[in-house]
Amino acid sequence: MLTSNGYTLDDSPSRLGRMEPVPDAIRRDKDALWDRLRRDGYLYLPQQLDPQLVASFREYYFTAMADTGITEHGSDPAVGIGAQGEIDRAKIRAALFDEIVPGERYAALTGHPDIRGWFEWFLGDDVHLHRRKIIRHIRPGESGIGTATQAHYDLVYLRQGSERVLSMWIPLGDCPVEQGGLTYLEGSHHWALAAERERGDRPPAASITADLPALAEAHDARWLLADYRAGDVMVHSSYVVHASTDNVDPQGRIRLSTDIRYQR
Repeated sequence: MLTSNGYTLDDSPSRLGRMEPVPDAIRRDKDALWDRLRRDGYLYLPQQLDPQLVASFREYYFTAMADTGITEHGSDPAVGIGAQGEIDRAKIRAALFDEIVPGERYAALTGHPDIRGWFEWFLGDDVHLHRRKIIRHIRPGESGIGTATQAHYDLVYLRQGSERVLSMWIPLGDCPVEQGGLTYLEGSHHWALAAERERGDRPPAASITADLPALAEAHDARWLLADYRAGDVMVHSSYVVHASTDNVDPQGRIRLSTDIRYQR
C-alpha cells in the first residue's frame, strides 16, 4: 500500500503505473528524446551519473547532519538510516544553508559535466543553472500533510524565468518505490499547458493538492512510479504535474534527493 501525505493511492491499473526508462538505443538521439519529452513530459535516464558520485555526496550530506538527530546514532552515514527521536531543526538549517547548499561539494554535483554538459547538448546552447536548487530528506515513518511533496508543476514557482526551463530530479542514493520517490501524473503536462495558454490561467506559486488519488480520478489518469537507483535522473517539463509518496522503507533509509533547473 502506497500513501502520499497520508492519502492512500488507488493501485488499480487505471490509476497506478510504472514509468518507462529511455531506451539505450535513443540515449544520444536528441530529436527522439525531444519527441519523447513532448509526449510524456519526462525523460527517465537510468545511470546518467556515476553511482559513486551520488553515494559520495550522500555520505557527505549525512556526515554534515550527524549531530542533528535525523540519522541513527552510530550508523553509517553512507547508508543514511533514519532515527526516530527528536531532531534539532536549527542545526539542520545551519548545516543546509551554511555548509551544504553554498558549499563546493553541492556546486560540483549540480554543475557536473554529466549534468551541465548534458543540458548543453540537449538544449544546443550555453545554459543557466537556476538558483532555486532544493535538497530534501524524508525519514521513514514521517507522514501527514506537508511531509511528502504535494502535487504541483514547476512553472508556478518560476514565473520570472522562461517557460522553457527543464528540471532534473536526482535521487541521492537508491530510492525504491517504498522510499518515497518522485511520481508523475500521466499526461498532465498537456492539460496544464493548455489551461495556461488557451484560458490564460496563471496558477499561484502553490501546490495543486495533497490528495493524489482525487487528482488522478479528476483527470482519469495514472500516477507513474519507478524504483530509482543511485545514478538515475529524471528530466521533466515545467508543466508536468508531479509529487512524491511517503517513505515506508523497510530498511529504515532516509530518502534524500535534489532537484535543479536548467535553461538556455
